[in-house]
Amino acid sequence: MRLSLFILGVFVAVACAEGPAEAQNYPWCAYYNFQHGGATNCGWVTFEQCLATVRGIGGSCGPNPMYQPSRGPYLSTRPPKRDRYRY
Repeated sequence: MRLSLFILGVFVAVACAEGPAEAQNYPWCAYYNFQHGGATNCGWVTFEQCLATVRGIGGSCGPNPMYQPSRGPYLSTRPPKRDRYRY
């Protein structure tokens, strides 16, 4: 009984430790047999990766219409705040 509670506790801890899932966001899509209701794979980081995939089986590559580039670091136009001691 104790062993099963221990295993359950470990399972719950591992399940809760996982972070939330995020959708993949890649800039290039491969379109396979697009004229006849074919498939789309938007899982390519570079255009060359996409071309290497469709070259052997046919298809075309194009930009991902849903792609949103990741945000860069926030750059403020204000100078950084510094603590200054006044005497």
